[in-house]
Amino acid sequence: MNTVSDPLVTRLRAYITEHQLAPGMRLPAERTLAAELGVSRSSLREALQQLISGGMLISRRGGGTWVRQQLGPWSEQRIVEPIRQLLRDDPDYRYDILEARHAIEASTAWHAALRATEADRERLQYAFDATLKLKESDDPDLAAQADVRFHLAIAEASHNLVLLQTMRGFFELLQSSVMQSRQRMYTQPAIFARLTEQHRALLDAILAGDAEGARQAAMQHLGFVHTTMKNLHEDEARQARITRLPDTESRNRKESD
Repeated sequence: MNTVSDPLVTRLRAYITEHQLAPGMRLPAERTLAAELGVSRSSLREALQQLISGGMLISRRGGGTWVRQQLGPWSEQRIVEPIRQLLRDDPDYRYDILEARHAIEASTAWHAALRATEADRERLQYAFDATLKLKESDDPDLAAQADVRFHLAIAEASHNLVLLQTMRGFFELLQSSVMQSRQRMYTQPAIFARLTEQHRALLDAILAGDAEGARQAAMQHLGFVHTTMKNLHEDEARQARITRLPDTESRNRKESD
């Protein structure tokens, strides 16, 4: 074992805990994190690699380092991996995942309204408040992470392990397949305002113990998310097709000349 990085691994674990970096959230950029910890980037990379190897973190090419969702073996094997294979073959399966979320999150919202403890309610309020604070950061990536954390807090408050693990699996899949569209939702003020309004309605219903109201709020919110993300994805695909038109390619070559 490397004696230089071992103490740094301990410090990184403490950093993640102190900064309340929940599963699904991204660590600061390598340069920023090295400066905060007062270490070299090479030492930091070595320590990060140990946590990645240990399953605490996950690294995405060009996408930074993230706190890994701690999925149970059955969830990884029976939910995530089979669907991941489908997504590789046909990305449009992402919409099947979104449709499944309608049924699952309507249920987690219902049960959360009936079962949430005082500690659960505090975590829900904290997660919701985080979605508002991150609006000011102008960082759509962090805003999307806060959104995920809010929905997972609802699943945790449902006190149903199967629903919670299924939700974690879905967000693990969606994080890569629709992240670009999710980020775009947070760069458009009108969409962001609608999302915030829907999150608030969902939170209020759960805090009030209104199970049916929470179920309806979840369904309305997810219907909006599904439609919005599909429209954004279609816009992205349309723009990609336009750039491949012969006239466009010819014009681009002339401009480069």
